[in-house]
Amino acid sequence: MSTENEGNAVPAAPSVPPRPDTAPESPAPVPPAGSPDSAAAHTPSPGPGAADPAHGSTPPAGPAGAQDPYAGHPAAPQNPGASWPPPPPALPSYAGGATHGGGTHGGGPVWGDHGTPPAPAGGGPRRRSGGLVAAVLVAALVAGGVGGGIGYWAAERNDGTGSTTVSAAAPQDLKREPGTVAAVAGKALPGVVTIEAKSGAGGLDGSGEGGEGGTGTGFVYDREGHILTNNHVVESAAEGGTLSATFSDGKTYDAEVVGRAQGYDVAVLKLKDAPGGLAPLPLGDSEKVAVGDSTIAIGAPFGLSNTVTTGIISAKNRPVASGDGSSGKNSYMSALQTDASINPGNSGGPLLDSGGAVIGINSAIQSAGSGMGQSQAGSIGLGFAIPINQAKTVAEQLIKTGTPVYPVIGATVDMSGQGGGAKIASEGTGGTEAVPPDSPAGRAGLKSGDVITGFDGKEIDSGPTLISEIWTHKPGDKVKLTYERDGKEQTAELTLGERKGDSN
Repeated sequence: MSTENEGNAVPAAPSVPPRPDTAPESPAPVPPAGSPDSAAAHTPSPGPGAADPAHGSTPPAGPAGAQDPYAGHPAAPQNPGASWPPPPPALPSYAGGATHGGGTHGGGPVWGDHGTPPAPAGGGPRRRSGGLVAAVLVAALVAGGVGGGIGYWAAERNDGTGSTTVSAAAPQDLKREPGTVAAVAGKALPGVVTIEAKSGAGGLDGSGEGGEGGTGTGFVYDREGHILTNNHVVESAAEGGTLSATFSDGKTYDAEVVGRAQGYDVAVLKLKDAPGGLAPLPLGDSEKVAVGDSTIAIGAPFGLSNTVTTGIISAKNRPVASGDGSSGKNSYMSALQTDASINPGNSGGPLLDSGGAVIGINSAIQSAGSGMGQSQAGSIGLGFAIPINQAKTVAEQLIKTGTPVYPVIGATVDMSGQGGGAKIASEGTGGTEAVPPDSPAGRAGLKSGDVITGFDGKEIDSGPTLISEIWTHKPGDKVKLTYERDGKEQTAELTLGERKGDSN
């Protein structure tokens, strides 16, 4: 696939947080003999020639350093014999994910040396597809095990002196003040859904091994039942798979894809039997967001639905090239950067401002790498969201026609350079012209070898940055370019062209 302004090698960039698959269940511990509970029994793949900032991914190489001139987008169970309480188990390894995708620990400190904890009665919960139930199960086992161990330790060491505590009386109806995180989250949660995607029985690769997928997040876009999310959340189920959306009240509805934009990493779903009384989340204005503004992220990290985290806008207009790490297909955005905790499974969820308006779609993270036996890396405070102004434009296109439209300048750009601008390649994909005479760039007088250093007032330091900025505009917009030719700075004005659909 190659796309305009894309090239062969995209600099390492954060990648899309994959959606977690089903987590392994932990075996129930054996109660110690004689214990009180012993009877009781979880690139730009640019079009033909082309990065979710949580997995760094490099698109496959196309023709040396160039992209297609017309594309417009880049293309472990614990040891029963261990002392009590055992150390918390590592988070399960969620392999794969909808479009993307623990180690064991030794015994911990001996708290009283009372053997293994009593097992919960009734056996373990039933396993089901997706990572949601299993992920909650692991968390519950850790919390329950540690809590039980501490309680047992305290009971055994009671010296009999006794003590009396007094509990504060809880108000009958505790209300949060408007504008608090609790109030904003409480109002937004009914409009957020956890998406479960499963590929078709034949598998996307034709291998015959289908049924794989994972979880992600989305939110209600309108009262007609449209759900806005990331393309990489639903991509695995787009061809013959199944999709479902579960609301915060536990009700689940089947859904279908209305349209997908791989280059923008945006997708629109529609509930098949949309209930009445849907509460669309209000959309804010991402252009008015300022660094330092408070943010609230809602999603299903590692399958844990309805999780709320907070932070601030730590940067704006951050050029991000993201990919799933396997297909070589890349997405580009001029992102909102936030330090609100975002992890695999948060993808597609809303990034809210302090008033509860959606300002972005959480899409990717930058990670230092996985640890603690996990196969998927988690948040280090560098999350990236697609600005809602851009996402809204794409969503309207998809709802209306099912096909995305990309603005283009009509020039093939070398994507291997970094730091000096976006250099127009010597030739396009397959030996075609890098700047066709009838393209927007050609009509503006640009030539092979020119280095674009500015786009409509924004500094350009690389090919991915140029694409990210182009895609914040619409076809037909008039923009000003700054470029260098033979060491001299020049300027040109051009009208952006368009390309319909994603390149293959």
